[in-house]
Amino acid sequence: MTKTGRIELMSPAGDFTSLQAAIDNGADSVYFGVEQLNMRARASMNFTIDDLPEISKRCSEKGVRTYLTLNTIIYDHDLSIIKTLLDKAKAANLTAVIAMDQAVIAYARQIGMEVHISTQINITNIETVKFYALFADTMVMSRELSISQIKKICQQIEKEQVKGPSGNLVEIEIFGHGALCMAVSGKCYLSLHSHNSSANRGACKQNCRKKYTVIDQETGFEIELDNEYMMSPKDLCTIGFLDQIDDAGVKVLKIEGRGRAPEYVAMVTKCYREAIDSIADGTFSEEKVKIWMNDLEKVYNRGFWDGYYLGQELGEWSANSGSSATQKKIYIGKGKHFYPKSNIAEFLIEAYDLSEGDTVLIQGPTTGSQEMVVTNMMVDQKENTSKGVKSDVVTFKTDFRVRPSDKLYKVVQSETV
Repeated sequence: MTKTGRIELMSPAGDFTSLQAAIDNGADSVYFGVEQLNMRARASMNFTIDDLPEISKRCSEKGVRTYLTLNTIIYDHDLSIIKTLLDKAKAANLTAVIAMDQAVIAYARQIGMEVHISTQINITNIETVKFYALFADTMVMSRELSISQIKKICQQIEKEQVKGPSGNLVEIEIFGHGALCMAVSGKCYLSLHSHNSSANRGACKQNCRKKYTVIDQETGFEIELDNEYMMSPKDLCTIGFLDQIDDAGVKVLKIEGRGRAPEYVAMVTKCYREAIDSIADGTFSEEKVKIWMNDLEKVYNRGFWDGYYLGQELGEWSANSGSSATQKKIYIGKGKHFYPKSNIAEFLIEAYDLSEGDTVLIQGPTTGSQEMVVTNMMVDQKENTSKGVKSDVVTFKTDFRVRPSDKLYKVVQSETV
């Protein structure tokens, strides 16, 4: 539950590198999946059940809340798995479980674990909120609601004193940034019909992200489309009207992206952290929004739009199948050694080149995602060498500890690669 009065910022974590990036950049809470039975089960990045104590430890040390996503359709053969997983989550002192299936909700309540209702439930009115308040303290609204509709629900919660099992008023959560699905609150069946791979079991094949043409089978006439990606919405971005979201009474803002890279988690968390704090201290402005938008465009995105929040008509489709990010990272090499007394990091270059003045990302399970500019670089212990190439060992100073498991990337403008 929110403790500060500000909007709680919830960030995604697909692995320990992204988890650390979220923590380092100001997330109030993180959400993550464990192996199967979450809506990103098909993603290459997922934690295991044995990771739960370490996740809890890292987050509790920084006062960050932990939310386990268990929000897929559940069948009979899954029941023993969800009970084992929830028991482990409870034992690890995770904060809450995000759920949609009544079996998950009921067992979580049985063992005394806080429940958050997933957007898959598709909550769109106060009466549904009141029903789920029997089981849950926080509820994610349907993605199709406008800010005015959300504000009315928040006002009714306050007026009618709708409380969850904790005895506190129910908190409303919304998606604030990231990928949108063409289906209602993500409940899509295209992948199931075409590949027998259910999106509602976390195994979406992303049919909507591909190019399509429309052809009349009887005449062969092809309908002209303004955009071949006619089922692929642009990414949601609310930072420009976050003050309106705050005014509506929203308590939790969720960043989508458990399948995206650590630098995405770091940058998006950082921007929204600054925006939420600026609303709290009265410095939120159009000038700051422009700076944040410029930064958000640097990491993975399909272009941005406001979603349904401002009541606009649908029609904001992606221009291509991949990212429109203005920057990208290229792999340079790996960590070799770190000298803690002088804060000097040593890397082996395995690909491309590295020059003094380059912007780099250093990423690892404990390091998270750290961006910096290389200065005072040495190559093979030689001074006055401003460029390193493949097989060279380079050293330069950092403001953080570097580990052998860390990877070194160079950040470049997208058109240069």
